[in-house]
Amino acid sequence: MKWSGRRQSDNMEDRRGMSSGGKTIVGGGIIGIVILLLNTFGGENAQMLTPILEQFNQGQSAPTEQRDLTAAEIEEGKFIKTLLADNEDVWAKIFQENNMQFKNPKLVLFTGAVETACGNATSASGPFYCPGDQKVYMDLAFFEELKTRFGAQGGDFVTAYVIAHEIGHHVQTLLGTSSKMRQMQEGKSEAEANKLSVALELQADFYAGVWTHYNQQMNNFLEEGDIDEALSAAHAVGDDAIQSKMQGHIVPESFTHGTSAQRKAWFMKGYKSGDINQGDTFAEIR
Repeated sequence: MKWSGRRQSDNMEDRRGMSSGGKTIVGGGIIGIVILLLNTFGGENAQMLTPILEQFNQGQSAPTEQRDLTAAEIEEGKFIKTLLADNEDVWAKIFQENNMQFKNPKLVLFTGAVETACGNATSASGPFYCPGDQKVYMDLAFFEELKTRFGAQGGDFVTAYVIAHEIGHHVQTLLGTSSKMRQMQEGKSEAEANKLSVALELQADFYAGVWTHYNQQMNNFLEEGDIDEALSAAHAVGDDAIQSKMQGHIVPESFTHGTSAQRKAWFMKGYKSGDINQGDTFAEIR
């Protein structure tokens, strides 16, 4: 994808050169896999992370240390800032077209572990959005794992898709969709509550597609193969694909993000239509 020469956002916090001074979270391996199953493109599930992670929390604090970023990390930061600016511009336009005002989210890059308003998290959670502070959190090592562990083809547009998905959760927060969904989950069985979570996640995929549609019109940024990269990532992080790879079988009632086919379909619907009003994913589960 083409990205150089455009505006870069001021709303990114780069914590990659810092070691966390907060509590040390232990539990890689199988625990990391469990968390990854719950939180790949973590959506708003970061809120659920805290009690899981704190069970494995040693409660030890480490002094904060900081190092200089490498030239490659600085370039990555510029790329992320450009994508964030593109999201800001597109959603400001869409909200304006619908007589609303968009509030920019912030995006935090971190390495290893991070403290958020939704609790402590590690890179094992995957990228996620925290409604408590309206920030997207990402450890860029996730994208290498997406290729090596989950078989996505990789590419710079995968990063664009993931950021757009997470900012889709910010849009849901601003529109009140997220809080309404949580109210709907109250009193429901786990399977029924999970269906609502799937609808929320698929809508974020739809919004990522809408963003892609608008950004192509505004910046002509797509190159050959970019959409295939996004679809490959969407396939790799479908609940059915992850469960098949991790446990050898699927349990549909435990899905929280949607199948590979659903995630690809809703992204493409948003991309082809560019119409925010066509994203009622909740109608599918009624």
